[in-house]
Amino acid sequence: MTTSARPPADARAPGAVRRVVMVDAVRTPFGRARKDGLYAHTRADDLAVKTVRELLRRHPQLPPERVDDVALAATTQQGDQGLTLGRTVAMLAGLPATVPGFAIDRMCAGAMTAVTTTAAAIGVGAQDVTVAGGVEHMGRHPMGFDAEPNPRFLAERLVAPDALNMGVTAENLHDRFPALTRARADAYGVRSQERYARALAAGAITPDLVPVALRDPERGWGLATADEPPRPGTTLDSVAGLPTPFRPGGRVTAATSAPLTDGAAACVLAAEDVAAELGLPVRLRMVSFAYAGVDPDVMGLGPVPATHKALDRAGLTMDDIGLIEINEAFAVQVLSFLDAFGIDDEDPRVNPYGGAIAVGHPLASSGVRLMAQLARQMAERPDVRYGLTTMCVGLGQGGTVVWENPHWTGTTTREEDAR
Repeated sequence: MTTSARPPADARAPGAVRRVVMVDAVRTPFGRARKDGLYAHTRADDLAVKTVRELLRRHPQLPPERVDDVALAATTQQGDQGLTLGRTVAMLAGLPATVPGFAIDRMCAGAMTAVTTTAAAIGVGAQDVTVAGGVEHMGRHPMGFDAEPNPRFLAERLVAPDALNMGVTAENLHDRFPALTRARADAYGVRSQERYARALAAGAITPDLVPVALRDPERGWGLATADEPPRPGTTLDSVAGLPTPFRPGGRVTAATSAPLTDGAAACVLAAEDVAAELGLPVRLRMVSFAYAGVDPDVMGLGPVPATHKALDRAGLTMDDIGLIEINEAFAVQVLSFLDAFGIDDEDPRVNPYGGAIAVGHPLASSGVRLMAQLARQMAERPDVRYGLTTMCVGLGQGGTVVWENPHWTGTTTREEDAR
């Protein structure tokens, strides 16, 4: 087994690349994006503020002025998701005025890109500590709302006419690969609900949630403490007759798609030596990351080349990976990834806590949710050294981050330590 390169003895030497760690990650409970959903009367930026404040509350040893940057993603950057989210959320969360911030957009991989962008800055020594995350209030800002795609996309046949409809791209995967049947997708969707329910009952979900105060003009005050989208008790029989909204006689249903969701997630990243200096915990250690492009009309394939690139850069193979958190935009998209790597549909390494089909997918925030779940699984599994988070991205992209388990109890050879 190979390993990522170790940092030089003097990690602050000019030109040295520093190890980057994830200190902690939290998220709001996820709500259904509808008029009577959890967050129907809550601002998107306020959801993001809750996550940043919770990170600071959990780690009082982190002086707020030591945060070098705040990167917050949103797919639809307008209204309460506009105005340079990173900066406005930093100010609203109580960070000093000296802390800058910015907004970022890579659609579903927004938070993932916020993480990797600021991690790169930490790695080269430009920053020491960052906050990265994302928010999506799909109830207020449906995906693609008010967007105006350039007519050249279709006029010059740069993309297929259905490439901007994510559900249709999922149907296209079923078309392209006959082994990706509706029966397999239905079974995967049911398993996602079952695994989430087991993880919730075992106490593996709630510790990463920050409660959110709610105010409804009709129902008064409330408190969001749990995810709203999951459907416990879902069975194969109950999903067998569901309609296929993206195509008459198709194979993609509500039971095999992530529901439209509102929510936010954020994490703290730091150079490993700075985390040690400040007494901050280490939940994940970054090894490598990569993004890749595919044909937009089969955007669900994006995680495959992205994962190949990230593994190659780390000097690893899929055999080295003990835990996989893949975003479940659609069941067929996950299945296409599993088939590409020869992984069984029920492999226990894959989404052991369930995934977005159960818990929801608030677009730009989901990357950090994957990381939070992987971190908790790593703490439970000191026998696992490497894990990855991966996701497909609209318009034909994929993103993958490879992580090392700081709790790993194995040993390396002298040659591995020297790399």
